[in-house]
Amino acid sequence: MKIPFTKASACGNDFLIMEMQYAPQDIHAFTRRVCDRHNGIGADGVEWLMAGAGDVDASIRLINADGSEAEISGNGTRCVAAYLAANKGSRHLSIKTGAGIKHCKLISHTDMSFEFETEMGRPEVEQPFALKSGDAEVNGTPVSMGNPHYVIFVDSFPSAWQAHAAAIQKQPAFKQGVNVEFVRVIDSGAIEARFFERGAGETLSSGTGSCASAATAIAGGHVKSPVVVNAPGGSQVVRWDGDTVFLRGPAQLICYGAFFV
Repeated sequence: MKIPFTKASACGNDFLIMEMQYAPQDIHAFTRRVCDRHNGIGADGVEWLMAGAGDVDASIRLINADGSEAEISGNGTRCVAAYLAANKGSRHLSIKTGAGIKHCKLISHTDMSFEFETEMGRPEVEQPFALKSGDAEVNGTPVSMGNPHYVIFVDSFPSAWQAHAAAIQKQPAFKQGVNVEFVRVIDSGAIEARFFERGAGETLSSGTGSCASAATAIAGGHVKSPVVVNAPGGSQVVRWDGDTVFLRGPAQLICYGAFFV
């Protein structure tokens, strides 16, 4: 049996797009297998694609590289929008995620490279609280973008920030797990971030993580909207109109093929 796939990347945050009709019975185990970077295709997760209903162009179900399920990936949603735009020619796309319907507006495209602005919803920036991470204490802000985040501001990134983030994810305060962001303010219009996500670990970028980081920085008076979020995989722009957060960034369709089951 062969399962067709398309691989896409948004600032180095890579995903496989697969049609749900081809999903094996154990979709979680299969996702782990296909996302393996040595014995599979390799990806941070799979966006399982289903037909939409009414005004919705498509529905997606996100399963992370470790087989766990997540509500949404901002970058993954944008990769699906690129896939749909390439196949349908649409400029405005409505995609149903586990965190609600997201509207993606195509800004530009060249060949298989696309740029979208996505309506990401209203952020819930809560009161910061401190946690123990090893021998150190960190102070972070919990944020929801339809999925949970913990945003930590730093003057410079710790040399072992990944280990700190992994320890934070195990804290009992986060019953549903958490995406961890370390954020450095560059100036009033830009920040730099590092991302450690549920089910994937360190990623080169994160869409919802960029939104959570920017919203927290805006709410704390560190920056003003719009905010350029710089990450190892590239830059995205987050603007917050006081209600809805909008995320603008690239998505590239890399290749397509078939995975042998």
